[in-house]
Amino acid sequence: MDLYAEMRRRYDERDLPWDQALPPPEIIAFAEDAPPGRALDLGCGTGRASIYLAQRGWTCDGVDFIPAAVDLARERATAAGVGDRTRFSIASVAHLDEFAPSYDLAIDVGCMHNLRGDDLVTYAAGVARLVHPGGHYLLFAHLADENEGATDIRLTAPDILALFDDTFAVKRIEHGTTTVGEMTWPSAWFWMRRVA
Repeated sequence: MDLYAEMRRRYDERDLPWDQALPPPEIIAFAEDAPPGRALDLGCGTGRASIYLAQRGWTCDGVDFIPAAVDLARERATAAGVGDRTRFSIASVAHLDEFAPSYDLAIDVGCMHNLRGDDLVTYAAGVARLVHPGGHYLLFAHLADENEGATDIRLTAPDILALFDDTFAVKRIEHGTTTVGEMTWPSAWFWMRRVA
């Protein structure tokens, strides 16, 4: 599957099952307990997490590789009155060189699990470079069965944890399932904190 072509098609046809007004409850709960700071929204899509956080005093940078997603995020941030607290860039989450440290929070809601090989390594290095010690990383990922190994669209939980072993401490993992249409697959939220 060509992920870029598939995502462009989805945005062109507005086939966006993840396009909700609010971010996932895990992001909302985090924002209720954390003081506002600087956030990086990886694979930001239409900007729902960035916009939500910006409405609560955060300054947010969002990145997505689909131009139509970034255009929608910019439009929605302006309409929500937080265009001055958000910045959206067209780029790959595997190449975050244009972003400068440091962030209090990095969020990834369903993006990283699509990466493989060198892109996974550079993604993890970028997140570690950008989040300051003590900062947080919230990741939602589709999971592959550990006995079967990674697939084109899923990683195993140990695969994910191994990427961040040296840079982040895992605070909590919450396993669950995700259903879109008639398809259901295992997934999990990972709460991590950057170590010094």
